[in-house]
Amino acid sequence: MLSVAILAAGKGTRMESSLPKVLHKISGKSLLQRVIDSCVELNPNKVFVITGHKSKQVQGSISDNKKIQFITQDPQLGTGHAIQVLCRAVKKNEGKLLVLNGDVPLIKPETLNKLLNLHDSKNADISLITTRKKNPYGYGRVFLKGDFIDRIVEEKDCNKQERENQLVNAGIYCFNWDNLSKIINILQSNNNQKEIYLTDTVSLLKNSLNLEVKDNGELQGINNRIQLSKCEENIQNSIKEKHMLNGVTFINKASCSISEEAEIGKDVIVEANTHIRGSTKINSNCVIGPNTFIENSYIGLHCEISNSTVYDSQIMDNIKIGPYSHIRPNSKISSNSKIGNFVEIKNSQIGEESKLNHLSYIGDSIIGKSTNIGAGTITANFDGKKKHQTRIGKNSSIGANTVFVAPITLGESVTTGAGSVITKDSKDNSLVISRSKQVNIENWKRKKS
Repeated sequence: MLSVAILAAGKGTRMESSLPKVLHKISGKSLLQRVIDSCVELNPNKVFVITGHKSKQVQGSISDNKKIQFITQDPQLGTGHAIQVLCRAVKKNEGKLLVLNGDVPLIKPETLNKLLNLHDSKNADISLITTRKKNPYGYGRVFLKGDFIDRIVEEKDCNKQERENQLVNAGIYCFNWDNLSKIINILQSNNNQKEIYLTDTVSLLKNSLNLEVKDNGELQGINNRIQLSKCEENIQNSIKEKHMLNGVTFINKASCSISEEAEIGKDVIVEANTHIRGSTKINSNCVIGPNTFIENSYIGLHCEISNSTVYDSQIMDNIKIGPYSHIRPNSKISSNSKIGNFVEIKNSQIGEESKLNHLSYIGDSIIGKSTNIGAGTITANFDGKKKHQTRIGKNSSIGANTVFVAPITLGESVTTGAGSVITKDSKDNSLVISRSKQVNIENWKRKKS
């Protein structure tokens, strides 16, 4: 039986933030959620999240999961105190208890499995992950006696000689929970920080083992914004290197960010300052960017998107978008179309081989195949209370500065005169003009004020 306890009660003072530390995000996901996701892959019987500072906000950030149970630590008197609170709250302390920190977000399930396997193979009372750091400042030092851990001394309690030890505690533990529960309440706060340390359990349990792991970034704890930035950099480097090995070119890798969920096909070129978020899929042979933001969208084959934003939309094959276009949610741009300079599209379907080259707003609309939308075209879709739909049939030609007052439907092969305000439906093969007759008054003189 495996239970997991995630320590998430701290305020995170050094973050200088009103947001609890574990709710800060890297690559779009909170530190706490990342730790939960890692341990869920171990298929534990129960996950305990120990909260304290702004506990309701922390608890509200986690989606419903029957395996997760929240335990409140109030006041927060240290890591050992957190587990004391847990042991008192849970009636049966059985099997293994894996203790993780909510501010160590990049720990890998594979590493945790190695710790569990070591623990089981030696029938240990406590097993913990250690690593070596050239500059171990701030970390508890781990001292070995043969194959076993003799003691752990926290940074503030170390003497000069003890501080020279480079083997440090990563703060990830696996306990025999039954044996732990028998000694956990003996722990006291006899130290410089006046806190109850979980590390003091080492001297009270007989069989203490360590799994030394080379720190490649996954053991990085986060206490301030600098460390948060380093973790973001680590995870972004890992994501982009994976895509590069799969055939993606980054023109300026450091200026781009890619979500873990994103899929990118072969021979895609990602230009500078491009950000791909959420569950976006970009198919092969596309050029994305520069200065482009895409979120939760599908991008087909052979597309070019420059200096533009795309949200929650479908961009099919052989489409050019931009510069400075804005594709808003629930839009679908069909194949072989072009969306040009300063065009905004929202909740609309654009038919195949259609063109919107300049300065237009298309909202709540259905545009037919092979239709050309002239510069300055606007669908006036909002009447002050409700949004209404505009429908334009295929093979139509919309003159510059046409305004459609929705709801309105135009047939196929319709042409509108430039500068028209269209308020009535039209049939197929129509010319639609709605504007006042031009009047020229010669020898006109303005009145002087």
